[in-house]
Amino acid sequence: MQINKNIYLLILLLGLFVQGCKVTYSFTGASISPETKTFSVQYFPNRANIVVPTLSQQLTDALRQKFQSQTSLKLVQGMGDVDFDGQITGYETRPEAIQANETAALNRLTITIRVKYTNTVDPDKSFDKTFSRFETYPSTEDITSVQGDLIKKILDQLTDDVFNAAFVNW
Repeated sequence: MQINKNIYLLILLLGLFVQGCKVTYSFTGASISPETKTFSVQYFPNRANIVVPTLSQQLTDALRQKFQSQTSLKLVQGMGDVDFDGQITGYETRPEAIQANETAALNRLTITIRVKYTNTVDPDKSFDKTFSRFETYPSTEDITSVQGDLIKKILDQLTDDVFNAAFVNW
């Protein structure tokens, strides 16, 4: 009977130890501390040389939507347990693939953002980083006719990058 008591005690202690050390995982690969309950995304002003009037709101909304759909965190006004702040620092188009007749076959739209991530629960995970993504389009197309689709694709990539940097420990 003494062995059964020791085994029971060992299982009980092991259960208490495992219960005290937990991190929440999700199907998205996110690793978020259970103490983290809220998030906030501040408005991202457009500081790029070329300003698309709707880009700031599109980026801010895309980040909020990404975190709401991929985590169980609650969006709050002001400052959450984790906070995302930043700005759009670059928006540019330039030729990509030059042909023999010295004209571009493709153009590239690049959007660059700076994100300051503040994690009040685990300050070591906070960062201040720049993210940049691009999409190419045929030079026969006018940027104004393809801009909407390109921006959507680039914002999807940028929000994935920010999400992974903040919540996925790769």
